[in-house]
Amino acid sequence: MKEHQFIAIGDTVIDEFIRLDESSRATLSGEPDTKDYKLCIPFADKIPYTEAYFLPAVGNAANGAVAAARLGLETALVTNLGDDANGRECLAALEANKVDVDFVKTHKDKKTNYHYALWYGDDRTILIKHENYEYSLPDIKTPKWLYFSSVNQTAYPFHNVVADYLETHPEIRLAFQPGKWEIKLGKEKLSRLYDKADIFFCNVEEAGAILGVETLGVKELLRRLWEVGPKIVVITDGSRGAHAYNGTTMWTVPVYPDIAPPVERTGAGDAFASTTVVALSMGKDLPTALTWGAVNSMSVVQHVGAQQGLLSKEKIEEYLAKAPSDFKPTELD
Repeated sequence: MKEHQFIAIGDTVIDEFIRLDESSRATLSGEPDTKDYKLCIPFADKIPYTEAYFLPAVGNAANGAVAAARLGLETALVTNLGDDANGRECLAALEANKVDVDFVKTHKDKKTNYHYALWYGDDRTILIKHENYEYSLPDIKTPKWLYFSSVNQTAYPFHNVVADYLETHPEIRLAFQPGKWEIKLGKEKLSRLYDKADIFFCNVEEAGAILGVETLGVKELLRRLWEVGPKIVVITDGSRGAHAYNGTTMWTVPVYPDIAPPVERTGAGDAFASTTVVALSMGKDLPTALTWGAVNSMSVVQHVGAQQGLLSKEKIEEYLAKAPSDFKPTELD
């Protein structure tokens, strides 16, 4: 069995992107960047769409695995699929991206997770449905990094199984990027994962939800999340870039300038998080690793879906070599 450098754990899905334009009579209402910002389409009507894209083997963990493999690491994915045509599509896509599928479990008489993304402008609203699989952790040996992100709400207490494995294999480093259901479970139930995380990722809104607050500034969010347990906390902040704290120093890195207007933004956070971890695994320091994440995040939003724009190590280094002078990590005051 291969000695993997990066193993991701989490649910795998198929995303079907359905593109809406003005002919659909779709509109946006409410205040941008708030919970009240809504996509509205006519009810009880036939809505025209312009095109659809079928994207297999995506999801937070799968996206992270593909990013790591494309950057040159020996990579595997621990996930669940249904014994159906969609599951076979996912396996083929993972193998095509050089992700080891030895730890992928196929469930008889189960479906593969299937999501629909309503794509309007440069963003999307996703209709999600996760199947209720039986979760288990195979013998993954001792990868350099374990990247845990997003399983179904019915998976708990599988999270403790992962924590048990980390306790018996303390040489494994953990990157934790909680998904929707991990955040809903609460930091108390997942305290062992937070405590074992060598690096933790979320966005500003998720940070507030995890801590149960709404109005804190990013510096205070970093401090409070670090106090929960992770050795390094990274918070992505949209157009304001990303911020990190290791208990001693706070860093901020701007977004890498878009090479063209974004096509759509799915997977930008996954690209940022997984690429930062890969850079750390290659011996980069934290500020430099954050710049790697920013470059791959920029590239992903130039394409449909979360994986098409993921870059090689050489391409990231090329972008960094020609970065503008103001694209650099700085310490937060």
